[in-house]
Amino acid sequence: MVERFSFELSAVDGAARTGVIHTPRGEIRTPAFMPVGTAGTVKAMMPESVRATGADILLGNTYHLMLRPTAERIAALGGLHRFMNWERPILTDSGGFQVMSLASLRKLTEEGVRFASHIDGSKHMLTPERSMEIQRLLGSDIVMAFDECPALPAEDKVVAESMRMSMRWARRSREAFGDRPGHALFGIMQGGVTRDLREESAAALREIGFEGYAIGGLAVGEGQAAMFGVLDYAPGFLPEDKPRYLMGVGKPDDIVGAVERGVDMMDCVLPSRSGRTGQAWTRRGSVNLRNARHRDDPRPLDEACTCPACRSYSRAYLHHVVKADEIIGSMLLTWHNLQYYQDLMAGLRAAIAGGRLAAFVAEFHATRAEGDIEPL
Repeated sequence: MVERFSFELSAVDGAARTGVIHTPRGEIRTPAFMPVGTAGTVKAMMPESVRATGADILLGNTYHLMLRPTAERIAALGGLHRFMNWERPILTDSGGFQVMSLASLRKLTEEGVRFASHIDGSKHMLTPERSMEIQRLLGSDIVMAFDECPALPAEDKVVAESMRMSMRWARRSREAFGDRPGHALFGIMQGGVTRDLREESAAALREIGFEGYAIGGLAVGEGQAAMFGVLDYAPGFLPEDKPRYLMGVGKPDDIVGAVERGVDMMDCVLPSRSGRTGQAWTRRGSVNLRNARHRDDPRPLDEACTCPACRSYSRAYLHHVVKADEIIGSMLLTWHNLQYYQDLMAGLRAAIAGGRLAAFVAEFHATRAEGDIEPL
């Protein structure tokens, strides 16, 4: 059994990398996509079903879990892994992004953020030290440093002040995390879309020292071109021998572009959220199952997919249960979307290992350009 957290890089193809993150709870194959289990569950999925898609790791959310059912209650019940019946690795975010985007009556100071819960209005204080405490109580395998993420676009002065405070919080997070063999703390690079600020942030994080490094502050309104512009240089500011995590991304073409630029880990609510709204992600692009074109179509959603939705049900049936708001519609489409995302990651890993990433990416874009298959 592995006792410590480590990262093994096995192949590169251009800037893209493939490898394995070793943890006491199991290996994480990279590039990895992490399904989001915000409140201790990937919505509409059983944990064993999530694992069946090929997922090695899930993401949980500090903000939501600290409010309900509380980290203390989860710890008393044996930790988040036992609580949600997921024995493989779990990464928890710090709660900072949700405090900024969801909570009300926020007051930001050097100490941290005082806020009112969006659930019941109760008052809370989240600091780097408290974030580390919550994530320790949850038993997270990968813990994220507490940071602030300003929405873009924003003035350089605002982004710079926010980034430097996040770097001070990163040092406090490192000190509060302590020595926890088998667990990892990731620092989060900030700096918006400004190269100098990104480089300054990366240098500060490297000086502190972390087991992994995240690229934060993207996918927050800047657009794909600007995001890729940052990813053209930002991963290179981070240590080569540590995993690189792009937070909150994203659509399939975002993921492929990020992997091409050297990203090892990603997460996003998109595949599960889309599954609950009748949208499916396939090799040919997205498909809206609410569209009447599918109501008489006996064919599978994607003939190459092995998920239950594609293996056992027709487009006509999926259209029916989605239109009727039946729970099984959310279940089947979420499973399909997560399967598609994990199949995409497996394809990227194999292509990088085989030195044929460029051909894989070209085929990915060409197939999507063909669009969804025509109805009967």
